[in-house]
Parts: sequence; C-alpha cells; structure tokens
Amino acid sequence: MRAIVIHAPKDLRIEERETGAPGQGEVRVRLAVGGVCGSDLHYYNHGGFGAVRIREPMILGHEVSGHVEALGPGVTGLSEGDLVAISPSRPCGRCRYCAEGLRNHCLDMRFYGSAMPFPHIQGAFREHLVAGASQCVKAEGLSPGVAAMAEPLSVCLHAVRRAGEMIGKRVLITGCGPIGALAILAARRAGAAEIVVTDLAAEALAHGRRAGADRVADIGAEPEALAPYGADKGWFDVHFECSGAPSALAAGVAALRPRGVLVQVGMGGDMNVPMQAITAKEIDLRGAFRFHEEFAFAVGLMRDGLIDPAPLITHTMKLDDAEAAFTTANDRRRAMKTQIAFT
Repeated sequence: MRAIVIHAPKDLRIEERETGAPGQGEVRVRLAVGGVCGSDLHYYNHGGFGAVRIREPMILGHEVSGHVEALGPGVTGLSEGDLVAISPSRPCGRCRYCAEGLRNHCLDMRFYGSAMPFPHIQGAFREHLVAGASQCVKAEGLSPGVAAMAEPLSVCLHAVRRAGEMIGKRVLITGCGPIGALAILAARRAGAAEIVVTDLAAEALAHGRRAGADRVADIGAEPEALAPYGADKGWFDVHFECSGAPSALAAGVAALRPRGVLVQVGMGGDMNVPMQAITAKEIDLRGAFRFHEEFAFAVGLMRDGLIDPAPLITHTMKLDDAEAAFTTANDRRRAMKTQIAFT
C-alpha cells in the first residue's frame, strides 16, 4: 500500500508500506479521506514544532475516515463496508492518568503521526489502516470528508469543556484557521451569546463569519481592533486562543474581564505570557490538549445535523497530489481545510 511519509522539512514522499492484518479486537480500514492538520504542516514546513523534531521517517496524518474492509477476531458492532471516523487517540488504559480518566494525558499515548516519542508513532495517511475497533465510530449519513472532520471538532469540544459554563458568555476567538472556525461552532452549540473572532487573513475571517461569528476583526488591517474591548478592565468572559501567537494571547488577556477564562488551544512553540495582567485580573489560564471521549460525541453532533463542518472543506486532492495538497493547505488565502482522497 502507499503512504505519505515525511523525512525532513519539505521532504514529503509517497512510499510503499506493508498492509497489516487485523488482530484481536481490530479492523482493517480502506482509507477514504484524510485532512491536513496544522501539526502536519509544522512537520512539513519546519520538521516539527517547539522541541518536537522528526528523527526518523514518519507517516503523517490523524484526521481520517474510511470503510471497514476486514474484521479481526472478537469485533462486534461493525460490519464490512461501514463508513467510520477513526479516532487517532490510543491511550494505554493502564497508566495512572488513564485510571484517573485523563486519557488524553496517557503516559504511553500512541497518537497517530506524532514525533513526540521515539520511535515515532506512525500516522494514518496510508491506503489501508489497521485500527482498534474501539477507535472506529460509525459515520452513516455523513460524507467521508465530513466524517474526517471529527478529529479537529473533538479538539474544539474538549477546549469548550475546559472553559466551563458557556451559556450566555461573551467569547473571543483569536485565530480563525480550521480550529478557530470549529471553535465558533462548538462554542455556539454550548450556548455562547456573543462570539468575536480575529485573524490576519480576510479569507479566513470570511469563513468565521459564515460559521456564525457575530463580529470578525482583521488584525492585519486594524491592529487595534480589540482595544475598545479593554475598557473598564475588559469585556469577554472566555478567550479561546487558537493561533499560537504571543501577540494574540496578550491582546486577549487585555480584552478579558476580571476572572475571565483563557483557554490556550493553539500550539506554535513556547509563548511569552503576560503573567502580571493575568494575576491582576484574576484570569484563569487553562490549557486544552487533544481529546479522547469527545470523539464519539463529535461524530454524533455531525450525524444529527447539530454541527455542520462541510463549508470549511475547501479543497480535496488525490493521494498522487499529496505534495500539492500540503502546498495548498499552507496558503491561508486560498484554503481553510484541505483534504486528501485515498480512494
């Protein structure tokens, strides 16, 4: 089978890999669609992010859907031909954090396409994927492209859970890439009353407005667009920082009201944190890292028509054009979510 493998920055190759057979409790899936994520782009552009670096060839990808083509022993609830969204989250289930219910912090996490451990955890951008049956959530009624959006939507659902009560809240979202746009949908579904979104790209903000933002602000054209929200110690109750940019974090802290909640979602490496302002305004600073149990819920929300990420999918390209797909995903003036079709 063919797989998309990163060797070094801008060294992306389509290579042959073995097609495995499903074991106990596993299924083999014929991949349908994979979405290019921001972390995939970090590996492609820079060879990693922060202290995480590629040290051996690694199959990329973790936003995927496909059709079940073979069942291993002991698998129930799935049938050959089923369209499934596949969670890349594979905690060990044995460590102390798994025992505490913090499975996204598993000490032996095997998250697809991650260079955090060594040897690296190989990703899901391959024509055939052997996965645990427990990772697969039936996605009947969805297109394969929408089913593959379950992973980034899960990230946003987890971030909203970390923020706490959302009903009637005023929300600021900085960064309107796919995660920022999905955060709009997730926050609104959770009850947010007002959502303001910022970005440097007008095209991204147009997607934000279509996703339901009440106001969008082009910080490139209007660097002081958030300044009025800083009056009287701030306006917003919750800030989802989805860009990973220190300037966006600082602007959000200035616009948060006392005892507001700042949820850091974007990951771009270490950031300077305005700690004195956070202290003086008694702001709660919370991280949001990956997800686990939110995955099945994300599929259910999409299946029931309660969240529709389809308008965010701007490009779908063939496996043979994987390099072009990554180049397209890099261009925020053109692309929101770029996906690769494996069939």
